[in-house]
Amino acid sequence: MTHRAPAQQPLCRDCDGFPVVAIDTGSLNPDGTRNTLHVTCRACQGTGRTSSAPVLSGGRA
Repeated sequence: MTHRAPAQQPLCRDCDGFPVVAIDTGSLNPDGTRNTLHVTCRACQGTGRTSSAPVLSGGRA
């Protein structure tokens, strides 16, 4: 028997599935490492996926 893969949520349109990025500030820390800022996508709140819209029924039961 084959197993079905679970349905995947679509990727976020704003970040294209890369929800967290590290931005180099150009300065160095005292130990010589780069100082970076970690920024998350505002649209998906760092998940990389969009929430799917609820499916509406046609009114028939």
